[in-house]
Amino acid sequence: MLDSVSSPPHAESGPRTADHPPVISGLIGVLLVNLGTPDATDYWSMRRYLKEFLSDRRVIETRRLIWWPLLNLVILSRRPQRKGRDYASIWNRELDEGPLKTITRAQADNLFDWLAKGGIGANGARLRVDWAMRYGNPSIASGVGRLKELGCDRILLVPLYPQYSAATTATVCDKAFDALATMRWQPTLRVAHPWYGDPVYIDALAASLRDGLDALDFEPEVILASFHGVPKEYLLKGDPYHCHCQKTGRLLREKMGFSADRLIITFQSRFGPAEWLQPYTDETVKALAQRGVKRLAIITPGFTADCLETIEEIGVENRDIFVEHGGEEFARIDCLNADENGMAVIRSVVRRELMGWI
Repeated sequence: MLDSVSSPPHAESGPRTADHPPVISGLIGVLLVNLGTPDATDYWSMRRYLKEFLSDRRVIETRRLIWWPLLNLVILSRRPQRKGRDYASIWNRELDEGPLKTITRAQADNLFDWLAKGGIGANGARLRVDWAMRYGNPSIASGVGRLKELGCDRILLVPLYPQYSAATTATVCDKAFDALATMRWQPTLRVAHPWYGDPVYIDALAASLRDGLDALDFEPEVILASFHGVPKEYLLKGDPYHCHCQKTGRLLREKMGFSADRLIITFQSRFGPAEWLQPYTDETVKALAQRGVKRLAIITPGFTADCLETIEEIGVENRDIFVEHGGEEFARIDCLNADENGMAVIRSVVRRELMGWI
């Protein structure tokens, strides 16, 4: 948990009886929230994490009568071992945690430093910063609770998803309001609007992509902008995620001056037999290699921090697919993470969303 400055919280003024509990209020909290990560890579840690994630009705909308036995009797008996091996391959062994946790903490620390140094002026003294995970630890409830205990009677919730989906942003909001439901004195909650078309975000993506390409010893013939997929059914029910991804990709393509054949939008990480948003990343990688493309790079604009889906799925699985089918040079471009490009976006979002509070 992070205090943006060392000044004490504001105590409520006015007369109080001898048995009146102490009241601290008047501060503003910022809670950064990302998807989540298991506590460890062993079977039971992975099982707990996957069960929480795959039991979310926003993530899996299949009828419970069908999904419950499939999840508990089939998926959770097999998938934890395989995913545990995948997580072990990218695990931050120095801190004994997944990279998503390491990076999200760094983003919160960086935001704290910026606020403490007057990033938004003197009003930064009223701000406190914390971070949480939707699945796993630290939980959203604990983050909201810590900020409330510090004296934050207003909290800005920042789901770290540039593109809105019910399976990501909405479920973060659900969990935050579940936490508020347990409180007698609820802080006022504000949720950051998604920033899929924000010029600061597009500029940061373009700068990061240029830096990544400049660092390569080859020039990619094709670049994929790979977003996490969702079932196509969610789009048909009205979820705006597909449209948000398409706008991000189009604006990035225009910013870079690339044609539609040079920068292609794809969707990864599909799960189960249902049709998901297309084109699929892995099938596109295979098809490009088969048609003679020898040099390929992939960026993942929908992820604010590198994680299993970017480091292992893109950097290992899709690299192997590309090489196996005739490709020669492959690169995975890092996410924005906690570097200057990534923090420029988070700072801009926080500054924008705090208007009227500071």
